[in-house]
Amino acid sequence: MEQSTVRIISECYVTPQHVSDQSKQPYYLTTWDLVMLSMQYIQKGLLYTKPENSCEENLIKNVLDRLKQSLSISLVHFYPLSGRLVTKIEENPKSHFVFVDCNNSPGAKFIHAAVDLSVSDIVSPTYVPLVVQSFFDHDRAINYDSHTRPLLSIQVTELVDGVFIGCSMNHVLGDGATFWHFFNTLSEIFQAQGDTKMKISRPPVLEKWFPEGHGPLLNLPFTNQDEFITRFEAPELLERMFHFSAKSIAKLKERANTESNTTKISSFQSLSAFVWRSITKARHFPNETVTGCRLGTNNRSRLEPALPPDYFGNSVQTVRAVTTAGELLDHNLGWAAWKLHQAVVNHTDKQVRGFVNGWLDSPFTYQIAQLFDPQSVMFGSSPRFNMYENEFGLGKGLMLRSGYAHKVDGKVSSYPGREGGGSVDLEICLSPSSMKALESDEEFMSVVSADVF
Repeated sequence: MEQSTVRIISECYVTPQHVSDQSKQPYYLTTWDLVMLSMQYIQKGLLYTKPENSCEENLIKNVLDRLKQSLSISLVHFYPLSGRLVTKIEENPKSHFVFVDCNNSPGAKFIHAAVDLSVSDIVSPTYVPLVVQSFFDHDRAINYDSHTRPLLSIQVTELVDGVFIGCSMNHVLGDGATFWHFFNTLSEIFQAQGDTKMKISRPPVLEKWFPEGHGPLLNLPFTNQDEFITRFEAPELLERMFHFSAKSIAKLKERANTESNTTKISSFQSLSAFVWRSITKARHFPNETVTGCRLGTNNRSRLEPALPPDYFGNSVQTVRAVTTAGELLDHNLGWAAWKLHQAVVNHTDKQVRGFVNGWLDSPFTYQIAQLFDPQSVMFGSSPRFNMYENEFGLGKGLMLRSGYAHKVDGKVSSYPGREGGGSVDLEICLSPSSMKALESDEEFMSVVSADVF
Protein backbone atom coordinates (compact mmCIF):
# COMPACT_ATOMS: atom_id res chain seq x y z
CA MET A 1 0.00 0.00 0.00
CA GLU A 2 2.86 2.41 0.74
CA GLN A 3 3.85 2.16 -2.95
CA SER A 4 0.65 3.97 -3.98
CA THR A 5 1.29 7.55 -4.94
CA VAL A 6 -1.06 10.48 -5.14
CA ARG A 7 -1.57 11.79 -8.68
CA ILE A 8 -2.31 15.47 -9.27
CA ILE A 9 -5.15 15.76 -11.79
CA SER A 10 -5.53 19.54 -11.85
CA GLU A 11 -4.50 22.68 -10.03
CA CYS A 12 -5.89 26.19 -10.10
CA TYR A 13 -6.06 29.34 -8.01
CA VAL A 14 -9.22 30.72 -6.45
CA THR A 15 -9.67 34.40 -5.67
CA PRO A 16 -12.33 36.15 -3.57
CA GLN A 17 -15.67 36.46 -5.36
CA HIS A 18 -15.36 40.21 -5.05
CA VAL A 19 -12.64 42.50 -3.77
CA SER A 20 -13.26 44.91 -0.90
CA ASP A 21 -11.46 48.19 -0.40
CA GLN A 22 -10.19 46.82 2.91
CA SER A 23 -8.44 43.92 1.17
CA LYS A 24 -6.43 46.36 -0.97
CA GLN A 25 -4.56 47.54 2.11
CA PRO A 26 -1.55 45.75 3.66
CA TYR A 27 -2.62 43.25 6.33
CA TYR A 28 -0.29 43.57 9.29
CA LEU A 29 0.83 40.85 11.67
CA THR A 30 1.05 40.74 15.46
CA THR A 31 3.64 39.29 17.82
CA TRP A 32 1.70 36.00 18.02
CA ASP A 33 1.71 35.81 14.20
CA LEU A 34 5.34 36.70 13.59
CA VAL A 35 6.70 34.13 16.06
CA MET A 36 5.27 31.46 13.71
CA LEU A 37 7.38 32.38 10.66
CA SER A 38 9.72 29.40 11.05
CA MET A 39 6.97 26.92 11.97
CA GLN A 40 5.04 24.75 9.50
CA TYR A 41 1.56 25.02 8.01
CA ILE A 42 -1.53 23.74 9.82
CA GLN A 43 -2.63 20.64 7.87
CA LYS A 44 -5.93 18.99 8.79
CA GLY A 45 -8.55 17.19 6.76
CA LEU A 46 -11.48 14.78 6.76
CA LEU A 47 -12.03 11.47 5.00
CA TYR A 48 -15.49 10.86 3.54
CA THR A 49 -16.99 7.75 1.97
CA LYS A 50 -18.60 8.06 -1.45
CA PRO A 51 -22.38 7.67 -1.19
CA GLU A 52 -23.66 4.36 -2.52
CA ASN A 53 -25.52 4.29 -5.82
CA SER A 54 -24.18 7.68 -6.83
CA CYS A 55 -22.88 8.51 -10.30
CA GLU A 56 -19.21 8.90 -9.45
CA GLU A 57 -18.28 11.26 -12.26
CA ASN A 58 -21.16 13.62 -11.50
CA LEU A 59 -20.55 13.34 -7.75
CA ILE A 60 -16.91 14.42 -7.92
CA LYS A 61 -17.58 17.16 -10.47
CA ASN A 62 -20.35 18.55 -8.28
CA VAL A 63 -18.15 18.48 -5.16
CA LEU A 64 -15.26 20.18 -6.96
CA ASP A 65 -17.37 22.89 -8.61
CA ARG A 66 -19.33 23.72 -5.47
CA LEU A 67 -16.24 23.64 -3.28
CA LYS A 68 -14.37 26.06 -5.54
CA GLN A 69 -17.34 28.42 -5.55
CA SER A 70 -17.68 28.12 -1.76
CA LEU A 71 -13.96 28.83 -1.38
CA SER A 72 -14.28 31.97 -3.51
CA ILE A 73 -17.14 33.24 -1.32
CA SER A 74 -15.31 32.28 1.90
CA LEU A 75 -12.28 34.28 0.81
CA VAL A 76 -14.40 37.42 0.68
CA HIS A 77 -14.77 37.12 4.45
CA PHE A 78 -11.28 35.68 5.11
CA TYR A 79 -9.51 37.74 2.46
CA PRO A 80 -6.01 37.67 4.09
CA LEU A 81 -5.85 33.96 3.21
CA SER A 82 -5.86 34.88 -0.49
CA GLY A 83 -2.65 36.92 -0.21
CA ARG A 84 1.08 36.35 0.01
CA LEU A 85 3.71 37.34 2.54
CA VAL A 86 5.83 40.35 1.66
CA THR A 87 9.05 41.45 3.33
CA LYS A 88 10.53 44.92 3.49
CA ILE A 89 14.17 44.98 4.63
CA GLU A 90 16.18 47.99 5.78
CA GLU A 91 19.87 47.97 6.67
CA ASN A 92 20.15 50.97 8.97
CA PRO A 93 18.81 50.32 11.46
CA LYS A 94 18.52 46.57 10.84
CA SER A 95 14.86 45.80 10.28
CA HIS A 96 12.74 43.09 8.70
CA PHE A 97 9.05 43.91 8.24
CA VAL A 98 6.73 41.06 7.19
CA PHE A 99 3.09 41.61 6.25
CA VAL A 100 0.39 40.24 3.92
CA ASP A 101 -0.28 41.66 0.47
CA CYS A 102 -3.56 40.63 -1.17
CA ASN A 103 -3.10 42.74 -4.30
CA ASN A 104 -0.28 40.84 -5.95
CA SER A 105 -1.33 37.26 -5.36
CA PRO A 106 -2.98 34.63 -7.56
CA GLY A 107 -5.16 33.59 -4.60
CA ALA A 108 -5.65 30.35 -2.70
CA LYS A 109 -4.68 27.08 -4.37
CA PHE A 110 -7.21 24.37 -5.25
CA ILE A 111 -5.97 20.88 -6.10
CA HIS A 112 -7.79 17.84 -7.46
CA ALA A 113 -5.86 14.61 -6.90
CA ALA A 114 -6.43 10.86 -6.88
CA VAL A 115 -4.87 7.73 -5.39
CA ASP A 116 -5.52 4.01 -5.99
CA LEU A 117 -6.41 3.24 -2.38
CA SER A 118 -9.61 2.44 -0.54
CA VAL A 119 -11.01 3.97 2.63
CA SER A 120 -10.07 0.74 4.38
CA ASP A 121 -6.42 1.22 3.35
CA ILE A 122 -6.39 4.47 5.32
CA VAL A 123 -8.58 3.53 8.27
CA SER A 124 -7.61 -0.08 8.99
CA PRO A 125 -3.82 0.03 9.63
CA THR A 126 -2.68 0.33 13.23
CA TYR A 127 -0.45 3.26 12.31
CA VAL A 128 -1.40 6.19 10.10
CA PRO A 129 -0.03 5.40 6.61
CA LEU A 130 2.63 7.80 5.32
CA VAL A 131 0.62 8.31 2.13
CA VAL A 132 -1.79 10.47 4.16
CA GLN A 133 0.87 13.19 4.19
CA SER A 134 0.41 13.42 0.40
CA PHE A 135 -3.25 14.39 0.90
CA PHE A 136 -2.05 17.90 1.76
CA ASP A 137 -0.28 20.67 -0.11
CA HIS A 138 2.82 22.39 1.34
CA ASP A 139 4.47 19.19 2.57
CA ARG A 140 7.46 20.17 4.74
CA ALA A 141 7.06 23.86 3.87
CA ILE A 142 7.52 26.49 6.56
CA ASN A 143 5.37 29.56 6.91
CA TYR A 144 8.04 31.94 5.64
CA ASP A 145 7.81 30.14 2.27
CA SER A 146 4.50 31.92 1.63
CA HIS A 147 6.41 34.72 -0.03
CA THR A 148 6.14 32.42 -3.07
CA ARG A 149 3.56 29.85 -1.95
CA PRO A 150 -0.17 30.29 -1.31
CA LEU A 151 -1.19 31.02 2.26
CA LEU A 152 -4.06 28.55 1.87
CA SER A 153 -4.51 25.37 -0.18
CA ILE A 154 -7.44 22.97 -0.45
CA GLN A 155 -6.69 19.51 -1.83
CA VAL A 156 -9.48 17.10 -2.79
CA THR A 157 -8.06 13.58 -3.14
CA GLU A 158 -10.23 10.88 -4.68
CA LEU A 159 -9.91 7.36 -3.30
CA VAL A 160 -11.52 4.30 -4.88
CA ASP A 161 -14.50 4.53 -2.53
CA GLY A 162 -13.91 7.79 -0.71
CA VAL A 163 -12.82 11.43 -0.83
CA PHE A 164 -10.32 13.20 1.41
CA ILE A 165 -10.59 16.98 1.75
CA GLY A 166 -7.38 18.43 3.16
CA CYS A 167 -6.75 22.04 4.10
CA SER A 168 -3.30 23.57 4.56
CA MET A 169 -3.21 27.03 6.13
CA ASN A 170 -0.18 29.16 6.87
CA HIS A 171 0.22 29.24 10.66
CA VAL A 172 1.33 32.90 10.55
CA LEU A 173 -2.21 33.78 9.48
CA GLY A 174 -3.97 31.92 12.27
CA ASP A 175 -4.05 29.31 15.00
CA GLY A 176 -6.25 26.23 15.37
CA ALA A 177 -9.28 28.31 16.34
CA THR A 178 -8.93 30.41 13.18
CA PHE A 179 -8.26 27.32 11.01
CA TRP A 180 -11.47 25.59 12.10
CA HIS A 181 -13.43 28.85 11.98
CA PHE A 182 -12.49 29.11 8.30
CA PHE A 183 -13.18 25.41 7.63
CA ASN A 184 -16.57 25.67 9.37
CA THR A 185 -17.45 28.70 7.25
CA LEU A 186 -16.39 26.91 4.06
CA SER A 187 -18.75 24.07 4.95
CA GLU A 188 -21.54 26.44 5.94
CA ILE A 189 -21.35 28.23 2.58
CA PHE A 190 -21.14 24.92 0.69
CA GLN A 191 -24.28 23.62 2.37
CA ALA A 192 -26.20 26.86 1.74
CA GLN A 193 -25.14 27.28 -1.87
CA GLY A 194 -27.79 28.82 -4.06
CA ASP A 195 -28.72 31.29 -1.35
CA THR A 196 -27.09 34.46 -2.68
CA LYS A 197 -28.36 36.51 0.26
CA MET A 198 -26.82 34.23 2.86
CA LYS A 199 -24.96 35.80 5.76
CA ILE A 200 -22.38 33.61 7.46
CA SER A 201 -23.11 32.84 11.09
CA ARG A 202 -19.68 33.86 12.43
CA PRO A 203 -17.96 36.66 10.51
CA PRO A 204 -14.25 36.77 11.37
CA VAL A 205 -12.98 39.74 13.36
CA LEU A 206 -10.10 40.89 11.17
CA GLU A 207 -9.00 43.90 13.23
CA LYS A 208 -5.64 43.00 14.78
CA TRP A 209 -4.79 43.34 18.46
CA PHE A 210 -1.63 45.24 19.31
CA PRO A 211 -0.53 46.39 22.77
CA GLU A 212 -0.99 50.09 23.35
CA GLY A 213 1.69 52.15 21.68
CA HIS A 214 2.76 49.45 19.22
CA GLY A 215 1.81 48.33 15.72
CA PRO A 216 0.58 47.98 13.15
CA LEU A 217 4.02 47.28 11.63
CA LEU A 218 6.31 45.34 13.97
CA ASN A 219 10.03 45.09 13.34
CA LEU A 220 12.11 41.93 13.33
CA PRO A 221 15.66 43.22 14.00
CA PHE A 222 17.25 41.08 11.28
CA THR A 223 18.42 41.66 7.72
CA ASN A 224 18.87 38.03 6.65
CA GLN A 225 16.26 35.29 6.95
CA ASP A 226 18.96 32.85 8.11
CA GLU A 227 18.99 34.77 11.39
CA PHE A 228 15.49 33.61 12.30
CA ILE A 229 14.45 30.85 9.88
CA THR A 230 15.36 27.16 10.21
CA ARG A 231 13.98 23.97 8.68
CA PHE A 232 13.10 20.78 10.49
CA GLU A 233 13.06 17.15 9.43
CA ALA A 234 11.09 14.81 11.66
CA PRO A 235 12.87 11.74 13.08
CA GLU A 236 11.57 8.22 12.47
CA LEU A 237 8.16 8.08 14.13
CA LEU A 238 5.10 5.92 14.46
CA GLU A 239 1.80 7.80 14.41
CA ARG A 240 -1.30 6.19 15.89
CA MET A 241 -4.83 7.32 16.72
CA PHE A 242 -6.14 6.37 20.16
CA HIS A 243 -9.84 6.73 20.95
CA PHE A 244 -11.09 7.59 24.45
CA SER A 245 -14.79 7.32 25.16
CA ALA A 246 -16.61 9.88 27.27
CA LYS A 247 -17.07 7.18 29.91
CA SER A 248 -13.34 6.41 30.08
CA ILE A 249 -12.48 10.10 30.37
CA ALA A 250 -15.10 10.62 33.08
CA LYS A 251 -13.45 7.86 35.13
CA LEU A 252 -10.05 9.50 34.74
CA LYS A 253 -11.51 12.84 35.84
CA GLU A 254 -13.14 11.31 38.89
CA ARG A 255 -9.91 9.53 39.81
CA ALA A 256 -7.73 12.64 39.36
CA ASN A 257 -10.02 14.85 41.44
CA THR A 258 -10.40 12.24 44.18
CA GLU A 259 -6.64 11.73 44.43
CA SER A 260 -6.10 15.51 44.59
CA ASN A 261 -9.02 16.07 46.97
CA THR A 262 -10.57 18.67 44.67
CA THR A 263 -13.30 19.11 42.07
CA LYS A 264 -11.44 21.63 39.90
CA ILE A 265 -9.47 19.37 37.55
CA SER A 266 -11.08 19.22 34.11
CA SER A 267 -11.67 16.20 31.91
CA PHE A 268 -8.97 17.23 29.45
CA GLN A 269 -6.43 17.98 32.19
CA SER A 270 -7.08 14.50 33.59
CA LEU A 271 -6.66 12.85 30.18
CA SER A 272 -3.53 14.89 29.42
CA ALA A 273 -1.93 13.95 32.74
CA PHE A 274 -2.76 10.28 32.15
CA VAL A 275 -1.12 10.36 28.70
CA TRP A 276 1.89 12.33 29.99
CA ARG A 277 2.53 9.70 32.69
CA SER A 278 1.96 6.82 30.26
CA ILE A 279 4.35 8.18 27.62
CA THR A 280 6.99 8.98 30.24
CA LYS A 281 6.76 5.41 31.55
CA ALA A 282 7.05 4.07 27.98
CA ARG A 283 10.21 6.09 27.39
CA HIS A 284 12.06 4.44 30.31
CA PHE A 285 13.81 7.63 31.38
CA PRO A 286 16.20 7.70 34.33
CA ASN A 287 14.44 9.10 37.41
CA GLU A 288 16.36 12.39 37.26
CA THR A 289 15.35 13.21 33.66
CA VAL A 290 13.38 16.45 33.51
CA THR A 291 10.09 16.05 31.66
CA GLY A 292 7.38 18.54 30.84
CA CYS A 293 3.86 18.60 29.47
CA ARG A 294 2.77 21.52 27.32
CA LEU A 295 -0.82 22.40 26.53
CA GLY A 296 -1.76 24.78 23.73
CA THR A 297 -3.83 27.58 25.28
CA ASN A 298 -6.15 30.11 23.65
CA ASN A 299 -5.39 33.66 24.82
CA ARG A 300 -8.58 35.27 23.50
CA SER A 301 -10.58 34.90 26.71
CA ARG A 302 -7.58 35.50 28.97
CA LEU A 303 -6.82 39.02 27.85
CA GLU A 304 -8.52 41.83 29.77
CA PRO A 305 -10.56 43.05 28.03
CA ALA A 306 -11.04 39.76 26.18
CA LEU A 307 -10.67 39.39 22.44
CA PRO A 308 -13.75 38.24 20.50
CA PRO A 309 -14.00 34.43 20.14
CA ASP A 310 -13.92 34.89 16.35
CA TYR A 311 -10.76 37.01 16.36
CA PHE A 312 -8.85 36.11 13.18
CA GLY A 313 -5.18 35.29 13.61
CA ASN A 314 -2.99 33.74 16.25
CA SER A 315 -3.79 34.19 19.90
CA VAL A 316 -2.25 31.07 21.37
CA GLN A 317 0.59 30.13 23.67
CA THR A 318 1.56 27.02 25.60
CA VAL A 319 1.46 26.45 29.32
CA ARG A 320 3.81 23.91 30.85
CA ALA A 321 4.03 21.67 33.88
CA VAL A 322 7.54 20.40 34.71
CA THR A 323 8.90 17.70 36.98
CA THR A 324 11.28 14.74 36.82
CA ALA A 325 10.39 11.34 35.41
CA GLY A 326 10.87 9.81 38.84
CA GLU A 327 8.57 12.27 40.59
CA LEU A 328 5.92 12.02 37.88
CA LEU A 329 5.72 8.23 38.11
CA ASP A 330 6.13 8.02 41.89
CA HIS A 331 3.11 10.28 42.38
CA ASN A 332 -0.43 9.45 41.33
CA LEU A 333 -2.54 10.71 38.43
CA GLY A 334 -4.16 13.39 40.59
CA TRP A 335 -0.76 14.94 41.41
CA ALA A 336 0.16 15.25 37.73
CA ALA A 337 -3.29 16.52 36.76
CA TRP A 338 -3.15 19.18 39.49
CA LYS A 339 0.18 20.46 38.13
CA LEU A 340 -1.45 20.87 34.72
CA HIS A 341 -4.50 22.51 36.28
CA GLN A 342 -2.30 25.06 38.05
CA ALA A 343 -0.41 25.82 34.84
CA VAL A 344 -3.71 26.54 33.06
CA VAL A 345 -5.35 28.69 35.75
CA ASN A 346 -2.16 30.70 36.28
CA HIS A 347 -2.12 31.71 32.61
CA THR A 348 -3.81 35.09 33.01
CA ASP A 349 -3.81 38.50 31.34
CA LYS A 350 -0.56 39.26 33.16
CA GLN A 351 1.23 36.24 31.66
CA VAL A 352 -0.19 36.90 28.18
CA ARG A 353 0.93 40.52 28.18
CA GLY A 354 4.27 39.53 29.71
CA PHE A 355 4.97 37.30 26.71
CA VAL A 356 3.98 40.04 24.25
CA ASN A 357 6.06 42.71 26.00
CA GLY A 358 9.02 40.33 26.19
CA TRP A 359 8.79 39.75 22.44
CA LEU A 360 8.62 43.49 21.75
CA ASP A 361 11.81 43.97 23.79
CA SER A 362 13.60 41.09 22.04
CA PRO A 363 11.80 39.73 18.95
CA PHE A 364 12.26 36.05 18.04
CA THR A 365 10.61 33.25 16.10
CA TYR A 366 9.74 29.77 17.35
CA GLN A 367 12.06 27.02 16.15
CA ILE A 368 10.54 23.55 16.01
CA ALA A 369 13.67 21.78 17.25
CA GLN A 370 13.76 24.02 20.33
CA LEU A 371 10.03 24.20 21.00
CA PHE A 372 9.59 20.42 21.16
CA ASP A 373 12.05 18.49 23.30
CA PRO A 374 12.16 14.65 23.22
CA GLN A 375 11.76 14.32 26.98
CA SER A 376 8.39 16.09 27.02
CA VAL A 377 4.87 15.81 25.66
CA MET A 378 3.17 18.57 23.68
CA PHE A 379 -0.62 18.71 23.23
CA GLY A 380 -1.92 20.63 20.23
CA SER A 381 -5.29 21.19 18.58
CA SER A 382 -8.44 20.82 20.73
CA PRO A 383 -11.46 18.53 21.10
CA ARG A 384 -13.53 21.71 21.45
CA PHE A 385 -13.14 22.58 17.77
CA ASN A 386 -16.06 21.77 15.50
CA MET A 387 -14.60 19.20 13.13
CA TYR A 388 -17.17 16.56 12.24
CA GLU A 389 -20.00 18.91 11.31
CA ASN A 390 -18.09 19.97 8.21
CA GLU A 391 -19.99 18.43 5.29
CA PHE A 392 -19.45 18.81 1.56
CA GLY A 393 -22.19 16.77 -0.08
CA LEU A 394 -20.65 13.50 1.10
CA GLY A 395 -22.32 13.01 4.47
CA LYS A 396 -20.51 13.06 7.81
CA GLY A 397 -16.75 12.65 7.81
CA LEU A 398 -15.46 9.22 8.73
CA MET A 399 -12.24 10.31 10.37
CA LEU A 400 -9.86 13.22 10.74
CA ARG A 401 -6.18 13.11 9.82
CA SER A 402 -3.29 15.58 9.66
CA GLY A 403 -0.25 16.10 7.44
CA TYR A 404 3.50 16.08 8.01
CA ALA A 405 3.62 19.38 9.86
CA HIS A 406 4.90 19.50 13.45
CA LYS A 407 5.25 15.73 13.81
CA VAL A 408 7.84 15.17 16.53
CA ASP A 409 8.48 12.58 19.23
CA GLY A 410 5.92 13.28 21.94
CA LYS A 411 3.51 15.40 19.88
CA VAL A 412 -0.14 14.70 20.71
CA SER A 413 -2.97 16.27 18.69
CA SER A 414 -6.41 16.14 20.28
CA TYR A 415 -9.65 15.92 18.30
CA PRO A 416 -13.28 15.33 19.23
CA GLY A 417 -14.40 11.74 18.80
CA ARG A 418 -16.65 11.13 15.82
CA GLU A 419 -19.58 10.12 18.02
CA GLY A 420 -19.30 13.31 20.07
CA GLY A 421 -20.59 13.39 23.62
CA GLY A 422 -17.24 14.27 25.13
CA SER A 423 -15.22 11.49 23.48
CA VAL A 424 -11.70 12.34 22.32
CA ASP A 425 -9.30 11.03 19.69
CA LEU A 426 -5.60 11.52 20.32
CA GLU A 427 -3.08 11.41 17.49
CA ILE A 428 0.15 10.36 19.21
CA CYS A 429 3.58 10.46 17.57
CA LEU A 430 6.43 8.54 19.23
CA SER A 431 9.67 6.81 18.38
CA PRO A 432 9.03 3.17 17.38
CA SER A 433 10.44 1.79 20.65
CA SER A 434 8.38 4.15 22.82
CA MET A 435 5.21 3.44 20.82
CA LYS A 436 5.65 -0.30 21.25
CA ALA A 437 6.18 0.17 24.99
CA LEU A 438 3.06 2.35 25.22
CA GLU A 439 1.00 -0.29 23.43
CA SER A 440 2.28 -2.89 25.91
CA ASP A 441 1.17 -0.79 28.91
CA GLU A 442 -1.93 -2.59 30.20
CA GLU A 443 -3.10 0.39 32.26
CA PHE A 444 -2.95 2.72 29.25
CA MET A 445 -4.59 0.32 26.82
CA SER A 446 -7.37 -0.49 29.30
CA VAL A 447 -8.50 3.15 29.09
CA VAL A 448 -8.33 3.25 25.29
CA SER A 449 -11.65 2.44 23.60
CA ALA A 450 -12.47 0.86 20.27
CA ASP A 451 -12.87 3.29 17.37
CA VAL A 452 -16.42 4.29 16.49
CA PHE A 453 -17.20 4.80 12.78
